[in-house]
Amino acid sequence: MFLELTNMGNQIISSQQAPEPVGAYPHARRVGNLLFLSGVGPRQRGSKDIPGVTLNEQGEIVAYDIEKQCHAVFQNVKLILESSGAQWKDLVDVTVFLTNMKDDFKTFNKIYAQYFTENQPCRTTVEVNALPTPIAIELKCIAAL
Repeated sequence: MFLELTNMGNQIISSQQAPEPVGAYPHARRVGNLLFLSGVGPRQRGSKDIPGVTLNEQGEIVAYDIEKQCHAVFQNVKLILESSGAQWKDLVDVTVFLTNMKDDFKTFNKIYAQYFTENQPCRTTVEVNALPTPIAIELKCIAAL
């Protein structure tokens, strides 16, 4: 874990376990007792491979397994929380971005329920046309510490 204190009660957090950000942003930022996670996808640290995604030679998605991507995203959120000194139970708000609501929402919702059996944060799920990398899901989370 890398912590950078920016001012009183404001920390930038970079996890050594979670996938590297694809832009100029940290994994998380703590402000007071709130922890804001940047968008988290299913990629794995140190690899360009995306769990459950098959790409063609042009880097376009040919096929994907939303279940594998969901489990990978939840694992990455957990890694960032732990690197930040937080736990799964601390999540209070989750925004979900899906690229195919019609086909993937039911599966996502089923898997989501497996991870949030006791803690049930507020949630918003929206469909987007695309995400920055060839993925089908991304989460944006807020935790209260």
